[in-house]
Amino acid sequence: MIFFELIFQWFHGKTQQTHYQKRNIWTICHIDFTLLIALLLLIFYGFFILYSASNQDFTYVKQQAIHIGIASFIMLLFAQIHPRTYQRWAPTIYGFGITLLLFVLISGHINKGAQRWLGSGAFRFQPSEILKLALPMMFSYILAKHILPPKPKIIALCLLLLIVPVVLVAKQPDLGTSIILAGTGISVLFLAGLSKRFISIGSLLLLILAPVLWYFMHDYQRQRVLTFLNPERDPLGSGYHIIQSKIAIGSGGVSGKGWLLGSQSHLHFLPEHTTDFIFAVCGEELGLIGAVALIAIYVAIILRGLYITLTAQDTFSRLLAGGVTLTFFLSVFINIGMVTGILPVVGVPLPLVSYGGTSLVTIMAGFGILMSIQTHRKLLMS
Repeated sequence: MIFFELIFQWFHGKTQQTHYQKRNIWTICHIDFTLLIALLLLIFYGFFILYSASNQDFTYVKQQAIHIGIASFIMLLFAQIHPRTYQRWAPTIYGFGITLLLFVLISGHINKGAQRWLGSGAFRFQPSEILKLALPMMFSYILAKHILPPKPKIIALCLLLLIVPVVLVAKQPDLGTSIILAGTGISVLFLAGLSKRFISIGSLLLLILAPVLWYFMHDYQRQRVLTFLNPERDPLGSGYHIIQSKIAIGSGGVSGKGWLLGSQSHLHFLPEHTTDFIFAVCGEELGLIGAVALIAIYVAIILRGLYITLTAQDTFSRLLAGGVTLTFFLSVFINIGMVTGILPVVGVPLPLVSYGGTSLVTIMAGFGILMSIQTHRKLLMS
């Protein structure tokens, strides 16, 4: 218990025991110092891993630094916006996101058999990323207007608003993002006080609908589920990714082979080693110690997000902060789960570590919202 009390006190920072806080340079600039430090630790650790994963190709690190720079600017911009503004604009942002998803189905850019992008050339983005923020924002907007825990009618409305983007994203197809969106929506409902009865009924319905969902899945998605259950059934085909990932992580042992000395990634046995499977590179080169250190940073960020959720001063802010935090948690959990073989491979990048652009902007915008909720609380003059 003393250990957890010390953790709470550290995350409590310089805020007072009440939900008020002192005015300082960080709150004036609407930056949460504790969250910022944790994010910087993760970003620099990510550069460290990415440089090795890319076979010491500094171009990847340079491009990632540009992505991080743009995403950080977006984070600071979103942090300046008052939570009440997000509340007013929630329906518009949600509707805009759904409209873009419809455009993707009609005229989206196709790459590797998936139709997920809008734009052309160097400027392409995935509209599904917008829904990772728009969905919890919309749910928080609706739930904040009603007495909690939500009544069946409100739950039904939220589920309807959830099904639309989940189905549209699944049709692209993008199973990983659709799972995250579904998890995000359910998480916000759970934070709103969803009763045990509804949770039990929902779980039962999922079990009943599992055969139906299997029928609507694409062939490659079914293969991923079957491979998850038995990777050795096709070791050179659908099971190749996860088998090589397990070999890489297992060969790292406790202390790892050493930075820049990972044979699985450097000899190209490990596929997607700069994106979806970069955690395996960390496990191989830095071992259990390095992997635990990375997970510890993620835990620190998530705990800070939960603290911001607990100390938010209104229902909308609490639900939105909780939804953003749990969306981040789901992305981390799903990626590490699929790389280690406890979840099927669904193509979810490791936040702020995997090489990429669009997802970085969404993640950092979410942290900007968290900072806005934390720093726009009522202030006490120092």
